Amino acid sequence: MTHSTRSITILTENFADWETALINSTARAYYGFETRFASPGGAPVTSMGGMLVTPHLAIEAIRLDELDLLIVCGGSTWQSDRAPDITALVAAAHERNIVVAGICDGTRVLAQAGVLDHVRHTSNSAENLAQLNYAGAAHYQDVPYAVADQRVVTAPGSAPVSFMAEILRVMGIDDDNLKAYLAMHAAEHGKPA
Repeated sequence: MTHSTRSITILTENFADWETALINSTARAYYGFETRFASPGGAPVTSMGGMLVTPHLAIEAIRLDELDLLIVCGGSTWQSDRAPDITALVAAAHERNIVVAGICDGTRVLAQAGVLDHVRHTSNSAENLAQLNYAGAAHYQDVPYAVADQRVVTAPGSAPVSFMAEILRVMGIDDDNLKAYLAMHAAEHGKPA
């Protein structure tokens, strides 16, 4: 590959800041990805945690021929009438074999775009996607971790670690560093409640 892997994460107002933090920081710091962020109109957005982010570009300015990975971050906007309609963008990215990833309510966008109609996938719950009357319900996986199938990665909002891992694996990265990083994150959950 002559260029670094190019990734864009779509952020909306009230985005869930923890959901894509690990994939973007790990991809950029350890694997040299070019990570950029896009929002509706390129406007600054504030995360659920109150972090103010000024994106690199407008969603409308995304050029698919300059992209290897498209991530849709979750957040409360996706279930509101303020949600941008990015279904055509997501469908076109998938058709071009760009890796498409959605976490939490970002999975709703993938469902609306038809991307989940024929691939195994997950979300926060089956009901979350069933509200959309999408055609992929038979492929839903009721699991607490990310699912990757045919260059599509989905995860519940509670699974940013496996979301990161599955995206990197789909991008061809599954080295000892990633295994060590995952073991480090898993160790947190070994402590009895």
